[in-house]
Amino acid sequence: MSSRAANDLAIKYGLDLYCVAPQANPPVCKIVNYGKLRFEKQKAAKEARKNQKSTELKQVQLTPQIGQHDLDTKARHARGFIEDGNKVEVCVIFRGRQLAHKEVGEDVMKRFVDQLADISNVDKQPFWEGKWYKMILAPMKKKQ
Repeated sequence: MSSRAANDLAIKYGLDLYCVAPQANPPVCKIVNYGKLRFEKQKAAKEARKNQKSTELKQVQLTPQIGQHDLDTKARHARGFIEDGNKVEVCVIFRGRQLAHKEVGEDVMKRFVDQLADISNVDKQPFWEGKWYKMILAPMKKKQ
C-alpha cells in the first residue's frame, strides 16, 4: 500500500500512521493511537527502572585482635550482604603500635575471605590505604 493511501486510511479511522521499521524495504507501518502507544512505552520504561537492582558497597570493619566469634559474626553479616547482591568492602583497621605487625591483620583478612569463599570472589585485591588494609568482595556469578 502506498504511503498516501495508508495515511488516508489512518485519518479515516481517526488514528496515526506509525512507522515500525523505516529501514525495511518497503517501510513497515501500522495504524495506532500514537498517544496511547507513547504512554505504554513510558509506563514500561518506568517499570523497568523500578525493577532494576543497583549494587551497593557495604563495609565490614575488623581489627587485628578480633576474636574468632566476632569474626564469625562479621562474616555472617557480610554473607547476608553478598547474598543480597551487594559488594562488601572488608577493612582491617590498625591503631598505634598495631602497624608494627601488619602480618596479623593480613592473617585476619585471609581467614575472613576463606569463610566467604563459597559465595564470593575477590573483586579488588587487598591494598593499604593509610592505617586501613582493605579488600573488596563481590558475589559470584550465577551459573545459568
